[in-house]
Amino acid sequence: MELINLGYNNVVLKNRVVAILGLNSNPLKRLVEVAKKENKVIDATSGRKTRSIVLTDAGFIILSSLQPQRLAQRIRKR
Repeated sequence: MELINLGYNNVVLKNRVVAILGLNSNPLKRLVEVAKKENKVIDATSGRKTRSIVLTDAGFIILSSLQPQRLAQRIRKR
């Protein structure tokens, strides 16, 4: 069971991550808004600015304040 640190003592199982995306386009922002209405968003930013979103195989969206490149490095490191 490998865990990926999303920052600020938040972790996710590595094998549940489908994609890591930057939150820099309107379609992704709309995706997050729809997921919020469906209670499928987990905010792991600890009150900081959202810089990336992590899509899981269960359909949840995890918001992270780390850059997507940083999260990708953490996944590759393991």
